[in-house]
Amino acid sequence: MNAPAVDDEIRTLEAHERRLVFDAFGNEDAWKLGSLLAGLARERGAAVTIGIRRGAQRLFHCALPGTSADNDAWIARKSAVVERYAESSFLVRARFRAKGRTFEESSRLDPDRFAAHGGAFPIRVRGTGVIGVIAVSGLPQAEDHALVVTALERFLAGPRPT
Repeated sequence: MNAPAVDDEIRTLEAHERRLVFDAFGNEDAWKLGSLLAGLARERGAAVTIGIRRGAQRLFHCALPGTSADNDAWIARKSAVVERYAESSFLVRARFRAKGRTFEESSRLDPDRFAAHGGAFPIRVRGTGVIGVIAVSGLPQAEDHALVVTALERFLAGPRPT
């Protein structure tokens, strides 16, 4: 991807993060958001694993048919990037690419613990900051990211699913 395209991608990803912010986020929100995301994945026939955490606490986990323990490992690695950088794993990846580097070569982080691949997104609460992570694994990384963004847009646009 050329430099202007990477810059456009970064602006788009930054806009997602500015827009997709919660006023509050609790356990019930995690259940409803995770269920919405699982429903979207089922509608698309997507074999994905979904994880939502607040800090160290797992609030939601769903592994749809066709997934494996490898998807759980990817969620953990992508979520570690969000926790470290307070940005989506896809945005972190794009920032490294904009500098002509790869995350794996330049971050100096253990690739067994960190993966800057699309699909993990910060749960940001207005006035508080990042309090957790929502992550998907199973699709190509741009599609993982897009699925999370779609779910967040629908959830935040609201009325919340029951």
